[in-house]
Amino acid sequence: MKHPLRLDLIDACVLEVVGLVCDQRWLADRALERVLRRERRLYATERRAVAEAAYGMLRMSGQLAWLARAAGGPTARGAGEVPGRREAAEHEPESAAPVDPATLYALWIVRSGTAAPAPAARRLGVQAGLLAAALDGADERIAAIADPIERLAVEASLPRWIVRRFSAELGEDAARALALAMGERAPLTVRANLLRTDRAALRARLAQEGAAARPTRHSPWGLVLDGHANAFALPSFKGGLFEIQDEGSQLVALAVGARPGQTVADCCAGAGGKSLALAAEMRGKGSLHALDSDPGRLDEARRRARRAGVHNLRTRPIPAGAEADAALADLAGRCDRVLVDTPCSGLGTLRRRPDARWRLRAGDPERFAAVQRELVARFARLVRPGGRLVYATCAIGRTENEDVAALVEREIPGLAPLPLAEALGADLARDLGARGHMLQLLPHVHGTDGFFLAAFRRE
Repeated sequence: MKHPLRLDLIDACVLEVVGLVCDQRWLADRALERVLRRERRLYATERRAVAEAAYGMLRMSGQLAWLARAAGGPTARGAGEVPGRREAAEHEPESAAPVDPATLYALWIVRSGTAAPAPAARRLGVQAGLLAAALDGADERIAAIADPIERLAVEASLPRWIVRRFSAELGEDAARALALAMGERAPLTVRANLLRTDRAALRARLAQEGAAARPTRHSPWGLVLDGHANAFALPSFKGGLFEIQDEGSQLVALAVGARPGQTVADCCAGAGGKSLALAAEMRGKGSLHALDSDPGRLDEARRRARRAGVHNLRTRPIPAGAEADAALADLAGRCDRVLVDTPCSGLGTLRRRPDARWRLRAGDPERFAAVQRELVARFARLVRPGGRLVYATCAIGRTENEDVAALVEREIPGLAPLPLAEALGADLARDLGARGHMLQLLPHVHGTDGFFLAAFRRE
């Protein structure tokens, strides 16, 4: 039986999530998880409505704040802006949001086509006149902004520095397509666990469970689920038949080329998403080492491995700094495959992390690049002669990607570029637009998150 949506409960939850993000510096996914875990009385449809509204509001907060400001609405601290870290106009537009979060939410409700201004104003208890003034001719007013960077920043609800970086590196047309894609909802993509099933069998099983799915465009392991499915509640997920993993992340794991019996190291493993994909490629045979500086995330990787039936995963916390080399001594020169998926700005994941656009700062790509250079140099020592290293990020831009890959080729002895036609297969590498040993995946081109990868062979 379908229950009518209880809008008062949904609205209260959305405003609480946004308040945790904006006022208490919570990450959006953690804030949403906390609120939904507590509010057990919500129906499944209401839980989805809360998630869609909170994420949608955070994605669009820059544009909505610009509209409210133009209408003369009061403004204060920015949506998603960390208190005490206000930056100059380079971080806009427009991190400043209406003082009353309900006004911002009401603007989103109308802008998303959910309700007209008057009902939205009554629902949230805000000024109907302000909503009407802010939204009257909104698209025309945005289109009339003279400066192209400012115009795209408002249209796509992104900080100026991100738009400026995209435009400088991709050109105006591609930057616009990418910026607008970052405002879309990311697909729900899963990877079939080849230790327990295959993609065709998983698709049939999901259909039996009421979850429609279609094959991913490029990954041989992936399925895109109907966006209304609660994947975590499906029996097939609880039984370890699949993992939720973006198609771009799957392609990074595919390029590693892990095989049964090999010694493989996932060097910035985190919670183990790519480690589990590597384990499936190894068919559970060989040694798979998940390395990370965060023991808590490695604990999560072990839990996921148990659910997936992975028995050859060995986790190892790696200290930062000079102590790391000693902790890795037994693996030096012994690994057939090494994946270095480094910490990065995450500019490629803004669809999934809507609050990140307001947390990132213009100097972050350079800051992360310094760490990336250090990590890839450290973990390159693990690759045996004839072995393969794949450097990867979920970033977009030369600073964290091509520039670091060039440093690997130039400054790490014995590593030579490995064409992705060899690592991925000639047909797939061509279809993806690989450039020799490097590939940049983009949401508006590939439908994936923005991943970069570069492959090398130890001579």
